Amino acid sequence: MRVDQQDNIWATDKGSDMVIKFNPEGRVVMVFGRKQEASDEDTGPLKHPKPPLPPEIGRFRQVTDVAFDGAGNTYISDGYINSRIAKVDKDGKWLMSFGEPGNKPGQLNTPHSIAADAQGNIYVADRGNRRIQVFDGDGKVLREIKIDAPFDPAAVPAIGAVPDVAKLEAAGSPLTQAPGAPWTICITPGPRQVLYTSDAYPGRIYKLSLDGKVLGVLGESGKQLKQFGWIHEIACPSENVLYVAELLNWRIQKLILRP
Repeated sequence: MRVDQQDNIWATDKGSDMVIKFNPEGRVVMVFGRKQEASDEDTGPLKHPKPPLPPEIGRFRQVTDVAFDGAGNTYISDGYINSRIAKVDKDGKWLMSFGEPGNKPGQLNTPHSIAADAQGNIYVADRGNRRIQVFDGDGKVLREIKIDAPFDPAAVPAIGAVPDVAKLEAAGSPLTQAPGAPWTICITPGPRQVLYTSDAYPGRIYKLSLDGKVLGVLGESGKQLKQFGWIHEIACPSENVLYVAELLNWRIQKLILRP
């Protein structure tokens, strides 16, 4: 869920392939995408054919997140299957999409979270490729950010085995569980903006400058306070206040950072 500049609430629903915009009173204002019909002959779990099926204008396949620029445009990360970014204007008109499955510049492997800075640049958590890609508002690649902060090799995952990154890379598998693979992106309000992101293993939060310099690292996998179980979203209303939503621990932690 995201809240835009006018306090509208946006919910991205992976299960129904829809994005729903609610006004502050909770009434539906816009709906993007379409849920499968129970009566349709082909209704069922979405498949992952290779090569993937081409995306459709106005429809999504397991959508993940939304972001907003200063002009009122909305960017939708789509998602687990299509691996692209859709752009719609303030009236809901479909403007364009950019990105496709792959690991080259401009290509994506599960864009899992998205945010915009004050200049309208779009930051995409390209989770399966273990990087954050930065685009301008028209989809041009500006740069990529990779997080290679050292960590304790004895760190234990929140769930599952310790990932063998070399083996995953050799097999061409998604690097979802790799250290530094971004699951989330949050950019603070201005004038001095910073970026927060997180990984599943070793389960940390990273504070970065917008050009990708690591400014701070905190946390580890676990179930206690200041530990995390698969952070799935971060809200950062200021540089030193974070709300962290954990998938495995069924909770939100409020963090007050002391710079």
